[in-house]
Amino acid sequence: MGVEGCTKCIKYLLFVFNFIFWLAGGIILGVALWLRHDSQTTNILYLQLGDKQAPNTFYVGIYILIAVGAVMMFVGFLGCYGAIQESQCLLGTFFTCLVILFACEVAAGIWGFVNKDQIAKDVKQFYDQAFQQALMADSETNNGKAVVKTFHETLDCCGPDNTIGAITPLWRDDLCSKQDFLLKNPGEYPNCHKKIDELFSGKLYLIGIAAIVVAVIMIFEMILSMVLCCGIRNSSVY
Repeated sequence: MGVEGCTKCIKYLLFVFNFIFWLAGGIILGVALWLRHDSQTTNILYLQLGDKQAPNTFYVGIYILIAVGAVMMFVGFLGCYGAIQESQCLLGTFFTCLVILFACEVAAGIWGFVNKDQIAKDVKQFYDQAFQQALMADSETNNGKAVVKTFHETLDCCGPDNTIGAITPLWRDDLCSKQDFLLKNPGEYPNCHKKIDELFSGKLYLIGIAAIVVAVIMIFEMILSMVLCCGIRNSSVY
């Protein structure tokens, strides 16, 4: 015997929310794959300075997002099917998966908040080391110059900060030769440290908005799934 009245409305409302949740999972998966293969982050985070690899903290977060998006699509499908079939077992499994997924999202959010500044800091330190090697060492014995040029061309910047640029103007023509406007305006050029901050803060901002939207949807779904499960249980008694 199927549910009736308000419980039936909750059933279809839960189906709609789960369909939105499934779509959100697909969007997160797509955004994560885009971030993973974005030319700016890929060009920078695949660099290697001698035996040292560029920091991979950002990619760890991306892989977590890919896993979360895939799981969300599976859980969304499970919730849709459980609501239509009015299965207490499937709805109970769906609720359990939501609780686990919500806990993982909170943990990932805390991890991201703690490490949001560290990601850019590690990349800036990696850039500074390459920059120093490009200035002081022979380019034939290290790839510092190649690493620095990749940063400059990818982020459209030049040098770690304006102070160093004003003190040592001679390196610009060698490492930023494609940016002629820098030679015309010696004291006014894009700061690579600032560009690195903008690169990662912008992407983390996008991830944060998606996470908040998904968390709100998950809370509504947990409430609706429990109400529907209780409604199915009560309707089966009569």
